[in-house]
Formats: sequence, structure tokens, C-alpha cells
Amino acid sequence: MATVVFTPNLRRHVECPTEEVAGATVRAVLAAVFATNPRLRTYVLDDQGALRHHMNVFIDGEQIADRERLSDPVRPASEVYVMQALSGGS
Repeated sequence: MATVVFTPNLRRHVECPTEEVAGATVRAVLAAVFATNPRLRTYVLDDQGALRHHMNVFIDGEQIADRERLSDPVRPASEVYVMQALSGGS
């Protein structure tokens, strides 16, 4: 099963511990996480089911290409990182 990790910044807003879930695509993996944590969905996906602009997902260190359909493949041993993009300055 794939390991899904959420960054500490996202965990400040909603409880989302690291989970191991099955799924062949990013969408399937996230759906498995959202099944047990539906509140998290609104932080990660927009109303159309696409990745929100301020969110990034990486599979084994590579940023996903399909932010709308979330069709990037996930292997059973993959590590999926979900992070909130941060900005700021002085």
C-alpha cells in the first residue's frame, strides 16, 4: 500500500496523520484517505475535484503532472506527499 504523508503545516489546520492506503492513481489514493477523513478533502481539492492551487502532491519525490484528474500512477510502495504551498516575504 502507498504511504500518504501530510506536511506539518497542513496538519495545523486539520488532523491528517500519515496513512497507508491502496490505490493505483493519486485520485484513488486520496479518495481512500478522504473516506476516513472527509474534512480533509475540502483543504486539498476544490469544488470540481481538482487539486487546489495552493496544494502540491509529490509521488516518490516527483511533482504530479495531472492536477485536475489526478490520474498520475501510484505504485503500491510509493510515498505520496501532500503539502500546502507557503508564500511570504519581508
